[in-house]
Amino acid sequence: MSDLNSVLTNAVAAEDVPFAVGMVANANDVTFSGAAGDAAAGRPAAEDTAFRIFSMTKGIGSLAAMILIDRGKMSMDTPVADVLPAWNDMQVLDGFDGDTPILRAPKTQATARHLATHTSGLEYEFWNADMPKFMEATGLPTILSGLKASLMYPLTTDPGTRWGYGPGIDWLGQMVEAVDGRRIDAFCREEILDPLGMKDTAFEPDALADRMSQVSIRGEDGKFAPLDLAPPSQPEFYGMGHALYSTAPDYLRFLRMVLNGGQLDGNRVLSEVAMKQMLADQMQGLTFRPMQSVSPLTADVDLFPGQKVTHSFAFMRNEAAVEGKRSAGSMGWAGVCNTHYWIDPTRDVAAVLMTQSLPFVEPPLLRTYDAFERAVYAGL
Repeated sequence: MSDLNSVLTNAVAAEDVPFAVGMVANANDVTFSGAAGDAAAGRPAAEDTAFRIFSMTKGIGSLAAMILIDRGKMSMDTPVADVLPAWNDMQVLDGFDGDTPILRAPKTQATARHLATHTSGLEYEFWNADMPKFMEATGLPTILSGLKASLMYPLTTDPGTRWGYGPGIDWLGQMVEAVDGRRIDAFCREEILDPLGMKDTAFEPDALADRMSQVSIRGEDGKFAPLDLAPPSQPEFYGMGHALYSTAPDYLRFLRMVLNGGQLDGNRVLSEVAMKQMLADQMQGLTFRPMQSVSPLTADVDLFPGQKVTHSFAFMRNEAAVEGKRSAGSMGWAGVCNTHYWIDPTRDVAAVLMTQSLPFVEPPLLRTYDAFERAVYAGL
């Protein structure tokens, strides 16, 4: 595993990342753990370094909904409005008359499946230029504010017609709350985090504060500088698109549960049948579309150019093998501060590569991720 350690140390030395924690596992055990650089001033990165995992939260939010689907409490095709009447107020943004938004009723009905696969019409302001304009015109707060009002992004397309990356999983988490009756943080703790032994995964960072890493952003001079960025503390609602803090070993336990077909260390959180549903392509003929950045916080996102990429109920999904890397049917995603993971059931491998840097998926970060993944497969 010296090659994997070298990838981490070389990336930090080249200032491709400010620091890095990498871990690899199979269904049975952890097979590699390494770290390089300083996670915060005077504090070396380590296996127990804590991260703001942002969109790595989404997989856990989707699992929460899948648990209720597994129990017959809802289905992938449950209309959102049947559970959350506020969805009836959602409209499609059809452009602007000057600075005034033009809105219309959606032509199709949004379902839980649409929320989970980013085909509901909801898009973040970071990848759709109409959204910042709408927010400025209307005063709509960002979903990262933690305010209930922030759920009311307009749709950019009719549900079920196009991939668009946005706050769908935040709505899905609200569906879980409404169907189950527990607040989403309590549901996740009791049904997912505790059974899987994810003791360092939390909705509030308090217990992790002394291990929390520093977020850095690359400036015009090419150097990293500190940036304060985190989910809001004690929000009006916990958004399952972004709310969690975690560590590399904890998140790897979640990924190993996936490799084990819904259970880990004898604790089952999802039936094998439901896990197969959760991992299957659920886009109903649609595919991932490259994401064009309109924010300095992120580069454009097209991780597998020219390949067919879909989305399961919980993860981005590769429909073709990537030479020297993951197999067809592999899944993965990331958090905006460059915490990344993938799961390859065919080769029985899962891995995380985590730092806290912006812009998201900038070329130096992608070089590091590519080298790390290739070294993992070279060692199998």
